[in-house]
Amino acid sequence: MAQNVSAVVVTYNRLALLKEVIDSLQKQIVPVSHIIIVDNASENDTKEYLESLGDQIDYVRLEENLGGAGGFNRGIRHFMEKTDDDFVWVMDDDTVVHPDTLQNLLAFADQEPNFGFLASDVRWTDGHRAKMNQPAPMNRLKVIPEDQVEPVQLQNATFVSLLVRRAVVAEIGLPITDFFIWGDDIEYTERAGRVAPGYFVPSAKVTHKMGANVGSSLLNDGPARTPRYFYSYRNKGYYIRKRDWYRKNRARLRTLAEYWQIKLSHTERKAEKLAIMKKGMKAGKTFNPTIEFANKK
Repeated sequence: MAQNVSAVVVTYNRLALLKEVIDSLQKQIVPVSHIIIVDNASENDTKEYLESLGDQIDYVRLEENLGGAGGFNRGIRHFMEKTDDDFVWVMDDDTVVHPDTLQNLLAFADQEPNFGFLASDVRWTDGHRAKMNQPAPMNRLKVIPEDQVEPVQLQNATFVSLLVRRAVVAEIGLPITDFFIWGDDIEYTERAGRVAPGYFVPSAKVTHKMGANVGSSLLNDGPARTPRYFYSYRNKGYYIRKRDWYRKNRARLRTLAEYWQIKLSHTERKAEKLAIMKKGMKAGKTFNPTIEFANKK
């Protein structure tokens, strides 16, 4: 059954990569109906290039950088309010989709039409699974192998090639702008998963062109990135409160283990890292952001 899809890409000052992403979207075997580019107040070179594309894209330029969370909020709002498309397909500006990615997502959607979200198999440039985007099966103790061929039900997923039904967005609302960065995709997919199951679709592969294939780690990250972890721990405090008793307490124990791992380590700037972590955890206890809903088209 033919389905119309809006692709939403959030970008910030990565023009060379963005050009590659747009090109990959335009070369899909199953064409997308709209390519919505949300520009988080990038420099003029990005603005001028996107304006030069004319009606090839829907250009949404923000007056200030609202982070990934705010960008996806605005992009999905545009999908809901300005298009009639059936699905929204969201991704970062370093997500290069393969020609058959959308075709394979939609093939699964035909088989399992009542889904909350569908997540791609995200690979790094060397072909191995991207560590930042490891799929999270319902049994988190199980690791999905790289040669997996059958779909797997997930707890959550990242905004690196994620397909969501229009009806689900209408029911659950938009990503939370106040998250700014970190965890907005985890919270959003868990919210969608409470409406209908989410799945990992291994045939729908994409390449995530991160600078290095590493996961996030406050213990090992450099000084420039350390302050960002405030958002990680604050936002996590909010979304784990929404989980069932077992998963909620498992996440809290994992966070406590991370704290003691840093405290007992020989990492540089230990006091700074522990202070950021404690500040985020404290803020997360009372962090209660508003969930927005799009207007009807």
